[in-house]
Amino acid sequence: MAAAMLFSVLLPTHDRLEYLRYAVESVQRQDDADWELIVSDNDSTDDIAGFVQGLGDERVRYVRTEGFVPVTENWNNALRHSRGDYVVMLGDDDALLPGYLSGQRALIERFERPDAIYTGAYLYAYPGVLPDAPAGWLQPNLHASFFTGAAEPFVLPRSRARELARAATDFRALYDFNMQYVLVGRPAIERLSGDGDFFRSPFPDYYAMNLLFAEAERIAVDPRPRVVIGITKRSYGFFHFNRREKDARALLATDGVDPEIRRDLAQIVLPGTNINTSWLLAVEALYRRLDRVADMRPNYARYRRLQALYCEQARHLHRMISRSELRQAEAGLAPAERALLRVFGPILGALVRVAPASVRRAGATVFGRVVGQYGRAKQPEREIGRYRDIIEVLDRLEPAPRSPAPSR
Repeated sequence: MAAAMLFSVLLPTHDRLEYLRYAVESVQRQDDADWELIVSDNDSTDDIAGFVQGLGDERVRYVRTEGFVPVTENWNNALRHSRGDYVVMLGDDDALLPGYLSGQRALIERFERPDAIYTGAYLYAYPGVLPDAPAGWLQPNLHASFFTGAAEPFVLPRSRARELARAATDFRALYDFNMQYVLVGRPAIERLSGDGDFFRSPFPDYYAMNLLFAEAERIAVDPRPRVVIGITKRSYGFFHFNRREKDARALLATDGVDPEIRRDLAQIVLPGTNINTSWLLAVEALYRRLDRVADMRPNYARYRRLQALYCEQARHLHRMISRSELRQAEAGLAPAERALLRVFGPILGALVRVAPASVRRAGATVFGRVVGQYGRAKQPEREIGRYRDIIEVLDRLEPAPRSPAPSR
């Protein structure tokens, strides 16, 4: 008879009760009953406590921070209050697909308790969120390089996993870093936490996921979508795609940076997108956690080039960056790079502004491939405008009843 095994679903939240309800429902729909759900409330004004109490389900546990804290601290708060053998992080605008836990249990037994299981996912943009897709959309997200040609679950070679983590330190995302993609075993969490927290840096998923890929003994991969990652009007993705950098930073309260790292990188950090800078802070924290091993050293020069390119685009296409910020970013480049950017940046910007939308999209695709920051394959087919919310997505993908009472 198989040993009992408890799953922990971590659900950090802040003032998004309208979406949190759906995330909780997706867990309650699971056909495997041995789970706990930790709702970690980051000082919300919404009545999250009343909602949880009204569920009448002892498996759903409510904890609250003493005040508003950075997203990383809230993630660690949820983790500290969990006790499951395996742990998955779920955003409050995300959902587990029906059968997620029972499917993961089968894979844990099949692969003899791997450190982690990395799965495919769907992306779901709510209507009215993205400026280029006002009707919203649903699409599979299987761009990770190791999904190519895979139809059945398998164990990722350890050398390949570390190679992917190394690519992240070169500011190349060859797989998705969001923690929703991975179920992590408690022993791996405890070992990788070392003498600190499992989640670190302003982007805790960029840190923890790459730490896992760099150091885990065995990672199983399930190429089938198992979760739905939501993009709502109150998500980081919304602020990013709508070019609202300040709101994106405020959402995560990204000021919680290790003081030593902040001091050491003061001369490296440049104006530009918060994604690149928080990515830098995450891989710097990873580099130090791994005792500064040479192959995990962040590529500071590439970071500076990426920020300068972003500033050039933001200045000449969207008027989002001041001239002084652009010049500060350009100062980090080699003389030849700086000269090319200053000559061709304004010319390309002027041409793009008058080009048709189809040409702009094609140009952005070519530019992305040249820069090579995201190793995405061909855009998957999207279902446009069919779903009002993430529950309709779940009902369409696989309707399922609520889970039975716990077996213990």
